[in-house]
Amino acid sequence: MDGFLLAQPGGVLRAAGTRRAFDDGRRAADALRDGAELIVGALAFDPRRPAALAEPDRAEHTAGPWRPAALPPLPGVRVITEIPSAAEHVARVTKLVEQLSDVAQPLRKVVAARSLLAEASDPLEPEVVAGHLLARHPRANVFAVDLTPAGRPGATLVGATPEVLVARYGDTVTLRPLAGTAARHPDPDADAELSRELLSSTKNRAEHAFVIDWIQERLGPVCRELTVPEAPELINTAEVWHLATPIHGRLRDPGTTALDLAMLLHPTPAVCGTPTDPALEIITETEEDRGFYGGAVGWCDARGDGEWVVAIRCAELSADRRTLRAFGGGGIVAASDPKAELDETTAKLRTLLGGLHCAVPE
Repeated sequence: MDGFLLAQPGGVLRAAGTRRAFDDGRRAADALRDGAELIVGALAFDPRRPAALAEPDRAEHTAGPWRPAALPPLPGVRVITEIPSAAEHVARVTKLVEQLSDVAQPLRKVVAARSLLAEASDPLEPEVVAGHLLARHPRANVFAVDLTPAGRPGATLVGATPEVLVARYGDTVTLRPLAGTAARHPDPDADAELSRELLSSTKNRAEHAFVIDWIQERLGPVCRELTVPEAPELINTAEVWHLATPIHGRLRDPGTTALDLAMLLHPTPAVCGTPTDPALEIITETEEDRGFYGGAVGWCDARGDGEWVVAIRCAELSADRRTLRAFGGGGIVAASDPKAELDETTAKLRTLLGGLHCAVPE
């Protein structure tokens, strides 16, 4: 896929062709200030790794939701490998809980992730995958991004995320960070009870507070106004409940672009941990490369306006389009239960793989 798609409930951006490619966000931000009309693409989870950003040849922005034409059926997809195994993920989380329980060290939260490698019987077309994800998750932010600028020629990041990292229009900044999760239940009464338990959960409220406090610290210097509700609200996807906090701000400097804000806020404690640097080091030392999972996908125009979403509920599709690696993670704090954390990743993995009619191992 030589291009970019971000389909949100309020609008769709498509871009194709490449005038210039950037593997560094700061160089892309400089290009905007030097006259580039638009930058699209993705930031890797680890800010030290290459980005996949481009100034496209052409782009089209349309209002309203994406309504794809009749979608062809998907080929069969099956999971062939767990990375790591479920037992190893539980062991990793158990070790993290022990570390986080030591009050003498600074870590308070680390996000632990695992992935599933799946294989398709025939090549998967990125836009068809995106269309099927949208059909299953009509309120999600659905994306497909060419990763060639990051040195992954032909690979594509596809996903359906519920989380907007940051949007900037004029001097107005909006965010809706998510942290704290509970799997949905097919029984409506049990599902409602799970949502109430999540909203009152001390563990999940603490995990959410880490994220909100961090965002306020990051945005304080660049925003002259910042409105943050005292308590989170509930949102849901087909698979999970989340705690969410809508945040609104006003920029001090109108020269601060949406891409600048995305780089300032990424990675948040919701996908990395807190404090950020030691959490990032533990993740890179103990996990396999996350690539663009937990990164950010979005766009920024010459005015500085733009929107960036958090690259969760996503997978990297290989250049031959026959294999994809889907990711799921969860925030670990001292009060975490390792088996419950495994179950949380399983529920999140169903967002993408369920959209491909692929069963997720329990």
